[in-house]
Amino acid sequence: MFHLPGHVLFWIVALVVFLVVEALSAGLVSIWFAAGALAALICALLHGPVWLQAIWFVVVSGVTLILTRPLVKKYVNAKSVATNADRNIGRTAVVTERIDDLAGTGAVKLDGVLWTARSSGGEPIEVGTAVTVREIQGVKLMVEPASGVE
Repeated sequence: MFHLPGHVLFWIVALVVFLVVEALSAGLVSIWFAAGALAALICALLHGPVWLQAIWFVVVSGVTLILTRPLVKKYVNAKSVATNADRNIGRTAVVTERIDDLAGTGAVKLDGVLWTARSSGGEPIEVGTAVTVREIQGVKLMVEPASGVE
């Protein structure tokens, strides 16, 4: 019967676990550690001491992470596209209903579209005031009085 030393079996199990986690995740999560486990497994098969296997695991995992992470971030972030609503941040709108956070009222018109609005600073804003969109929370625009109209 074929017998594997414990440290060889450990690296095989680690490699399989990292690959399974990678396969089940939506993004790259553990591929770097799988590469490190493979390097440590090769070291173990060549009868390298346990401390050297651990060093190979850490070094190969770290190097592959450092070398590939910028590419991964570039391609993962390239797939995210701002929504139309996100494009409204920084734009100017006009208050059509008095914005009063305490009363839960307020609306603005932006490009002919009526939006529910709240004051990002908490102060009431009167009808007709030009405001700048600072952020979007759900379907509400968080606005503040505009310092200059676009």
